[in-house]
Amino acid sequence: MGNSKWRKVKMALASNLCVYVPTADSDDSPPHSDGFSDAALLSPAPVTRPASPSLRLSKSFNRSSKKTCTICLASMKRGEGQAIFTAECSHSFHFQCIASNVKHGNRICPVCRAKWKEVPLQGPTNPGPPLGRTRINPVNWSNDNPVLLRPIPPRPNSPRHASAPVFPAPEPTVFNDDEPLDLKLTNRTTLENSNLKRVSVKTYTEVPAVPRFSASDDFTVLIHLKAPASVSGVKSSNTNQGPTFSQVNHTSRAPVDLVTVLDTSGSMAGTKLALLKRAMGFVIQNLGPADRLAVIAFSSTARRLFPLRKMSDTGKQHALQAVNSLMANGGTNIAEGLRKGAKVMEDRRENNPVGSIILLSDGQDTYTVNGSSNSGGRKNQLNYELLVPQSIHGGDGSPGMKIPVHAFGFGTDHDASSMHTISEISGGTFSFIETEGVIQDAFAQCIGGLLSVVVKDARVVLESVNPDVVIRSLKAGSYKNQLMADGKSGCIDVGDLYADEERDFLVSVNVPKELAFNETCLLKVRCHYTDPLTKETVNLDSVDVGIKRSESLGQEVVSVEVDRQKNRLQAAEAMVQARTAAEEGDLAQAISTLENCRRVLSKTVSAKSGDRLCAALDAELKEMQERMASRHMYEASGRAYILSGLSSHSWQRATARGDSTDGSSLVQAYQTPSMVEMLTRSQASLLGSPSVQRPVRPIWSFASPKPR
Repeated sequence: MGNSKWRKVKMALASNLCVYVPTADSDDSPPHSDGFSDAALLSPAPVTRPASPSLRLSKSFNRSSKKTCTICLASMKRGEGQAIFTAECSHSFHFQCIASNVKHGNRICPVCRAKWKEVPLQGPTNPGPPLGRTRINPVNWSNDNPVLLRPIPPRPNSPRHASAPVFPAPEPTVFNDDEPLDLKLTNRTTLENSNLKRVSVKTYTEVPAVPRFSASDDFTVLIHLKAPASVSGVKSSNTNQGPTFSQVNHTSRAPVDLVTVLDTSGSMAGTKLALLKRAMGFVIQNLGPADRLAVIAFSSTARRLFPLRKMSDTGKQHALQAVNSLMANGGTNIAEGLRKGAKVMEDRRENNPVGSIILLSDGQDTYTVNGSSNSGGRKNQLNYELLVPQSIHGGDGSPGMKIPVHAFGFGTDHDASSMHTISEISGGTFSFIETEGVIQDAFAQCIGGLLSVVVKDARVVLESVNPDVVIRSLKAGSYKNQLMADGKSGCIDVGDLYADEERDFLVSVNVPKELAFNETCLLKVRCHYTDPLTKETVNLDSVDVGIKRSESLGQEVVSVEVDRQKNRLQAAEAMVQARTAAEEGDLAQAISTLENCRRVLSKTVSAKSGDRLCAALDAELKEMQERMASRHMYEASGRAYILSGLSSHSWQRATARGDSTDGSSLVQAYQTPSMVEMLTRSQASLLGSPSVQRPVRPIWSFASPKPR
């Protein structure tokens, strides 16, 4: 067995995952259908295959797996006050967990996929068992003995003789069954956060002075915003456990309404669905009691599996059970999944201060988008707008609900163009998950931000304070901005900011000749936003921007702050041009465009000063060049990598990029402390130590297409 194969075995054992271990004469690719269950991979303990010469586990290792419920991941030792159900296939679960699983319509073992004839059904506590099945009063359960419920044949003359199996209840036509908010908790939170620091606004000019008798038609001013730090970002004093959110985290931040829209099409079967369940388990466990979660599953159709409920201990348990009931089959109807997710948000009776949708898909929508393909294989991008419900982006010109969709394209076979379009229209980010093992990290980074929102609906307003100064342009990426026709004023809608997040916008103005004064006033910058906890509007003091006028042209001192942001925008523009060339089939031109940009950036002031952002930009552009080495490689990962990079730059927000989130890409330039804390927690939960690294390449190779 080669080193690469043993590496996979050790990697899987380190993360408590079962793996397929190839024999010496087999290739490296695991079979598509290997008999493993989704729940086996969701469990922190492995489920072993039949003994084989390739892989043997110790008896003590096998015994440990029986002490954990594969549904809720909690301990299942005898005498802990919880009834235990043991199925005819010999696998055991908490009775409450498996009863809820069966209630959702799942009548097969989550571990071995065996069909059950004897199913756990939890009946009402009133006397008299329902016809067709036995009932055990929960009060009389024995906590130390397995509970087994056996069907009772119905009476022949009973009107319920042909009793139907238990399936999930029909969905309501209106999703106004969201769990009410806890106003007492909200009021306490408001008082605790009344003294939060405010947003910081700074301005920089490209040079500190301009000669008095000179003029400039394109002078750059940088506007820099930084959100206040979160009071929840407190490190643990126990260094052995690493950094964690403090206990005050859930009561000192804005609570979240989160809807997850998850792809459960046939291509998600096996390891991918199991790892998605584990990632969702991590999300659920890290939400607070004031946060609310809803779960939408979509394949050929979409269904709300879990209503918008608070993540109390009970809510978390029920959410975990709903997630574990996910099964993969059918096609990929992204539009229907998003429509149902948007409906949950639209119909809710009460709103938490922060609302967001997480969308994950590994395929291409075949129900809504039917655009023709050009020579580069890309569908007509205009049709992708059909995937986004009007209630989110306001197709009639209205602002809609302003609910961002953070889209996650999974694997080499998803439609990156559609996922990127969905995120751009809604105001969310697009992340590319190339490797199965980093699904949880990608989710962790995202919720690390969502759980730290400290600013809502921020807006920057610019005004010219000099009759001879005109605003030429605003460079704000994907943020909505407006410049008045006379060039005398403009605004940028910044929206929500996570704790410690920064935003940089470049403004181009003209600088007139100055005859009478030693300084020329250029702009007045104002900023206002809403505190998500108090819901009060915060108006910051205005900042005046001026430029000193010197008698003669001396040695120019270029601002590194302005220069690095120019480099960022120039790199993003090169990515757009390279992508256009690649979509038209000219990979050589795309690579040349990126190479030229790297060469130009290397000669800038900030690059020569060793600026970390410039170094990260260069590494990112180089990675994109490598992913354009062939048409197959571009289709498999290059397009998605570029689009996730563009999403990150345009919103100045961290996205998962490619195969890791470990600091090897520009994603770290936008990561916040809250995101890093949540990532550390994710890595520690998967591997036992945040220092252990996951695989850095996908488990499927570029040489063969991903199994469907």
